[in-house]
Amino acid sequence: MTIGARVLKTGVAVALAIFVSGLFHFPSPIIAAVAAIFTIQPSIYRSWKQVLDQVQSNVLGAIIALASVQVLGSTPISVGLVCIAVILLNIKLKMESAIGLTLVTVVAVMEANSEGWDYALGRFLMVMAGMGCAFLVNVLLFPPRPKKQFFDQIREAYGQLSLLLRTAISNEIKEQVHKEEKDKLHGTLRKLDERYALFEEERSVRPESKLDRARQLLLSKQMIKALRKGADLLDAVEEHYFSAPGAEEWSLRFDERLEELTKYHEHILLKSEGKMKTGAQIEPEEGREGSFVSELTHYVSANPDGHKRLIFVATALFEYDYQLRRLDKLVNQIEERKEQ
Repeated sequence: MTIGARVLKTGVAVALAIFVSGLFHFPSPIIAAVAAIFTIQPSIYRSWKQVLDQVQSNVLGAIIALASVQVLGSTPISVGLVCIAVILLNIKLKMESAIGLTLVTVVAVMEANSEGWDYALGRFLMVMAGMGCAFLVNVLLFPPRPKKQFFDQIREAYGQLSLLLRTAISNEIKEQVHKEEKDKLHGTLRKLDERYALFEEERSVRPESKLDRARQLLLSKQMIKALRKGADLLDAVEEHYFSAPGAEEWSLRFDERLEELTKYHEHILLKSEGKMKTGAQIEPEEGREGSFVSELTHYVSANPDGHKRLIFVATALFEYDYQLRRLDKLVNQIEERKEQ
């Protein structure tokens, strides 16, 4: 089991919050530590947004708590009613992510108000200190790099997809291994969607950086789409190919096409990383593709009902091919603009 950066940063943020609590002689470091845990986020942008939301929500929560104590007291029922009101207010202000820590602030302030306003203010400052510690740790210690992490996961997903597609027709992999690899692929694709969302949230300051970022986002989205079409092709092969009459006589040709496309996919990724020679021809030959299409069309037309399952597989294959060519064009356009 590996320790991820976010896990490590959470531990450091908690330790720093406890240390700061000791420096400022807070009565208890627990509230600061809890605030630090709530504030750690997977990207700098999300961390900054979380801090802004938390500050606004916690200030409102503390004010409401202090006012409510004067009117309702600090009985269990009054604390519960104030928590309900704060939750509804956060939802209304679209700051749902800040609800958890704000409730901690409300309970801490209302519980401490019996000791005096100074004590209640100290509890509120504990929350602010914990949030500040978490934000500093998130920015300074292993700052999130969503772009690098995204492309690392693209590579990981391609490796899993390539293995499955190259052996899909020959059916050489053990069923248990195939299932495990396919589950890993779908898990990586889900992570890619989450990573893309983080990548998309990152903000650029300079206009030219914004333009580069827009291009990278377009490229990243197409990379995910190509991988998903490859996964759809894998599903089509599993569902329809082996049930199609006469599939055995087409196994070599389908296998060759899958080999070509997975190799083409790999070359596109290498080109996007700047590892391919300038002018290298990586696109599959159109003549061979045309021959495959015409032969398959002739074969299917002879018995449309009996051979329609092969149409489903071929459709998924052509869609994967089409998305790869779109990805290739995007990579070429980005590389050309970099050279200008």
